[in-house]
Amino acid sequence: MIHYKNKLEEELVDLHIHIGGAVAPHIMWELAHRQGLKLPAKNYWDFWQLITASPETVHNLEEYLQIMHQWTEKIQSSPEAMEKCVYSIISKEYRSSNVSQIELRFNPMKRNKGGEMDLDHIIQATVHGMDKGILDYGVKVGLIFCLAREFPFELNEIIVRKAIRYHKWGVVGIDMAGLEQHPFETDPNWQNYVKLFAEARERGLGITVHTGETNATGPESVRQVLRDIKPERIGHGIQAVHDVELMRELAEAGTVLEICPSSNLLTRAISSWEELKDILAKFKNNNVRYTINTDGPYLMRTNMKKEIELLLENNVLTKEEIKQAMQVAREASFIK
Repeated sequence: MIHYKNKLEEELVDLHIHIGGAVAPHIMWELAHRQGLKLPAKNYWDFWQLITASPETVHNLEEYLQIMHQWTEKIQSSPEAMEKCVYSIISKEYRSSNVSQIELRFNPMKRNKGGEMDLDHIIQATVHGMDKGILDYGVKVGLIFCLAREFPFELNEIIVRKAIRYHKWGVVGIDMAGLEQHPFETDPNWQNYVKLFAEARERGLGITVHTGETNATGPESVRQVLRDIKPERIGHGIQAVHDVELMRELAEAGTVLEICPSSNLLTRAISSWEELKDILAKFKNNNVRYTINTDGPYLMRTNMKKEIELLLENNVLTKEEIKQAMQVAREASFIK
């Protein structure tokens, strides 16, 4: 029997992976047809192009997220679809890259067709798919509920309440995601968000926030989130590299950055592998801890094995540095 081993000869960890960007196109194709959805694609290969990203079709974060919002989230909007999607991600990540610990994130309110479907049914089906994957593959899995920057506070509060309710069934954390052109850092409800995240932490949930991904807000948004929300981890956070004092604060707080190499390249958040190498070197020199993640593997036609190969081939990180990032991921995981 052939047993897959990655270049590091060890099991890998992925802490930042969106369900909306991680399901194989052929499964999405089948789910769309089972649900009777009318698609603009005439055949499977046109559909594959529709729900995957490339440098020719995606030029920024907004175009990247549009694929998820317009198609993948819609196709995944049923209990049956979520159960199948979650199971398929767990099994595929293990088989393709030996990922034995994974945290999957999604916004349950973007899977219930604007309230037409029961939110608890969506969540419970997701948990069921996760449990099946854990049982079949012997891996560690946790769910992170994403709040949305474009949502009003009241809807995001409901998502947090659901995360707290389902904590004992495998929901391990909450996240704030979405375009930074919708900065929740300047939301009139900012202090309410601070209290809401604090409550979630008190109830046992891990906290991560997408911020500092692009230059739309820069280092200041990272600083505000760090000081007020006090997350254990930050999604992307690469803009912090432009502020030495902020890097010092991140290091002192022990906050871990979730770095997503191919994602940042595809969305033009960074210009090249050389720039990424410079960013990660500065983080290392300033004692800022980080992890390596896939973000949306099928959407970007990648996986953890490929991410590692790209980092090594482009001399961004050494094998030892990648091993260190994996160890940081194990330590920073919300899965206990």
